[in-house]
Amino acid sequence: MSRKVALITGAASGIGQALAVAYARNGVA
Repeated sequence: MSRKVALITGAASGIGQALAVAYARNGVA
C-alpha cells in the first residue's frame, strides 16, 4: 500500500491553489 500526502500552505489563492487542485486531480490527499 502506498500513500500520497502533500501539505500545501497558502492554498486559498495563487500558486498554492493551483498546486492543491493539481495534486487533488492526481490522487494526492
